[in-house]
Amino acid sequence: MSEERIIELEIKQAYQEDLLQALNNVVAEQQKQISKLEETCKLLHDKIKSLAQAERNPEIVDERPPHY
Repeated sequence: MSEERIIELEIKQAYQEDLLQALNNVVAEQQKQISKLEETCKLLHDKIKSLAQAERNPEIVDERPPHY
């Protein structure tokens, strides 16, 4: 191989390494966002579940006080 061809291949490799690092950063950031969204979904699911249970078993009755 000629020296020019080797330099060209090294340049391409350097660009690919940079691209790979950038993609890894994007994937890592997306994983953080996915984890946050999963936690939010879990909290919302738990809240909805507790509200549904409270609706089935009303402990506090929302009535007018007798002086009305």
